Amino acid sequence: MTQEAAHKPRETILEVRKLTRAFGGLVAVSDLSFNIRRGEIYGLIGPNGAGKTTVINMLSGLISPTRGAIRFADESIERLPAHKITALGMSRTYQSIRLFGGMTVLQNVIVGRHCRLHASLLGRLVFAPGVRREEQVAGEKALALLRSVGLDAAQNLPASSLPYGSQRRLEMARALASDPALLLLDEPAAGMNGQEREELQTRLRALSDGGLTILLIEHDVSLVMNLCHRIGVLNFGNLIAEGTPQEIAANPAVIEAYLGTDR
Repeated sequence: MTQEAAHKPRETILEVRKLTRAFGGLVAVSDLSFNIRRGEIYGLIGPNGAGKTTVINMLSGLISPTRGAIRFADESIERLPAHKITALGMSRTYQSIRLFGGMTVLQNVIVGRHCRLHASLLGRLVFAPGVRREEQVAGEKALALLRSVGLDAAQNLPASSLPYGSQRRLEMARALASDPALLLLDEPAAGMNGQEREELQTRLRALSDGGLTILLIEHDVSLVMNLCHRIGVLNFGNLIAEGTPQEIAANPAVIEAYLGTDR
């Protein structure tokens, strides 16, 4: 990506305003406001317990905010259930992998395509020609996604049989199966070795260059700094800084709260 393209104004795809989530007396996220521009990779970093996963859980509809607004693709989504948010074009991975271990690798990706299938219940019961065509297309799409993450040879294996790093790649392929406009990644490099992390960085950059917008939560600081266009830093549920990787790396508040003084 050229420097000129990186600084070209982009349309906002996600707008978060004064987002707050309290669990009893504990406020996990407080008055959080930020926006993500279409086609960029936005990093959300911070110490353990800063509230990062709580933010993704609210954005994806897994939990509802206590107050605040989330606007995605020109729609208010803060009270929508997860499946409707997915249908609008937002998908996610999880900090703790959530695959269907007893299903095959291919079947796991096809599940991610479910919200884009249109056949009726009756059509599925009688396995109508339209259903067969739709399922064939879904299978072809799933196989192409497995090929893109290097798992096509394992398509018929149980998902639980894959090593941890491969399960991470499978979860990403499943998230991409719904054709999202915004992909939320919760620590996708966790458990990966050095080569797998390099491949992940290359894959995410290619997805971004292809127009996909990405919100990335990741503890690998070098990955975030090398990959993200902008970064927000959370600490105790509050956004303490936002800017380019260069601005974040030089911010005294971020260094004190997260990056450390030995950088």
